[in-house]
Amino acid sequence: MSCSYGPGRYDLNYEEKGIDYPAGYVRWTENRNMQAFQELIHSGKINIDYLTTHVFKLDDAPKAYDLITGKNEPFLGILIKYDVSCPIDRKPIFVNRPSAQSSMPSAVNIAFIGAGSYAQGNLLPNIPKEKDLLLKGVMTSSGTTSRSVAERYGFEFCASDESDILNNNEINTVFIATRHNTHAEYVLKALKAGKNIFAEKPLCLNETDLLEIQSVYSALSAHSSLLPLIMVGFNRRFSPLTQVMKEKTGTGPMSMIYRINAGHIPADSWIQDKEIGGGRIIGEVCHFIDFLIYMNGSLPVSVYATALPDPSGAQDTVNINMAFQNGSTGTVAYFANGSKSLFKEYIEIYRAGTTAVLKDFKELQVFGSGKPYTKSLMSQDKGQKEMVRAFLDSIRKGAACPISFEDIYTGTLAVFKVLESLRTGQAVDIK
Repeated sequence: MSCSYGPGRYDLNYEEKGIDYPAGYVRWTENRNMQAFQELIHSGKINIDYLTTHVFKLDDAPKAYDLITGKNEPFLGILIKYDVSCPIDRKPIFVNRPSAQSSMPSAVNIAFIGAGSYAQGNLLPNIPKEKDLLLKGVMTSSGTTSRSVAERYGFEFCASDESDILNNNEINTVFIATRHNTHAEYVLKALKAGKNIFAEKPLCLNETDLLEIQSVYSALSAHSSLLPLIMVGFNRRFSPLTQVMKEKTGTGPMSMIYRINAGHIPADSWIQDKEIGGGRIIGEVCHFIDFLIYMNGSLPVSVYATALPDPSGAQDTVNINMAFQNGSTGTVAYFANGSKSLFKEYIEIYRAGTTAVLKDFKELQVFGSGKPYTKSLMSQDKGQKEMVRAFLDSIRKGAACPISFEDIYTGTLAVFKVLESLRTGQAVDIK
C-alpha cells in the first residue's frame, strides 16, 4: 500500500465533504486505493501475517516498548490487542481537582468548545487568574488535544461529548472557538441550555441561522429576567487606541474609512470554503463593520459593495460603502491583492473639524485646531485582553453585555447584505 494514499489527499471537498472523483476521471483515488488493498487482504491474495512478529494485550503494552528499547530479540511488526468486548465509557476525564470556589454565587464557571490556535493564543491566556473565574471543562475535535489543553491551562476535565459541557449545571459560561460552520449550532444549543456565550466570529454563516438565533434569544428575553449574555469576538473596539480615538472624535455624524491590506489566502483554504469558513467577507470583514458601528454609535441602514473580478470567485478584494442611522458614512476597503510589506490596517475618522488616523493599532494621530495629538504603543494591541475581561466582568457584575445583541445582530446581518449587494450589483437596505 503506497504511503502517498492517492488522488484526493488534502482535497477539502474529497476528504471532508465526501465529494468523490468520478471513476472514469480518476480511477484510483485515496479511498479506492484503500478499498482495493483491503479486498486483496480479505481474499487472501496478499498475506501480511509475516509482518507481525509480536502481539501484546493492552495491559501488557509496556512490555512491547521494553522489547523495542531492549533489543533483546528480533522484531518487525508489534501489535497492541484491545479487548473489543469491553464497553466504551466516554465519560469526562478529570485532570485537575475541582475547585471549591465553583459553588460561589458570583463564580464564572467556564468551558471551551474548541480550543485551536486562536483560542490558545488569544482567549485562554487572557482569562484572568482570579478565584471566581474557573476553567471547568474543554472539548475539542481531538481527544489528545482536549487532554493537552486541559492540562496546560488548568481545566478540571476534558470531554469528547458536547453534552458533558452543555448539560453540566455548574458551567454557566461557554466559549465557542470551533470552525466557522459550527458556531451557529453551538450558540443555539448553549442558549437553550441557559449558558452565557462567547462565540468567536462570525456568529453564523447565513441569514437563516441568524434569524433562528434572534428568535431563540427573543423568546428567552420574553420569559426570563436572567437572560444569558451573547458576545462575539469583535475585539478591535476594545483596543486602547480605539478608546482614545472615540474619545477624541466624539459622537455624532462622521465619515469613516477602514482600509485592510488583508493579503492572499489560497482558494482551497477552509477559510475560503463557503460551507466551512464562509469566505473572507463573512469570516473577517465582520470585524471592520463592527468597528464602524462602535465608532459612530449607530447601526448601518444600507450597504453597497463592489469587488475586483476573481476567477476563483473569492470576492476578497472589495469596497463596501455604508450609511448609518445617524447620517454617518463608512467605507471598508478590504484588499487581498496588496504588498506584504505594507502594514495591514489603516483607519481615518473625520468629524466636525477633527481627523483621527489609526495605524495598525500601534499609532494614533488626532488632528484638530491645535497641536496634533499622538499616542504610540510599543507593540500592537487589538484589544483581545480587554475584550475577554470586559465579557467576564459583565457576568460577574450582572451587567449588560459589552457588545449589545442589537449591534451583533445588525452587524452580522450587514455582512450578509454585502454579499447580496455583490450578487445584485445594487445598494441593499439592512432591515
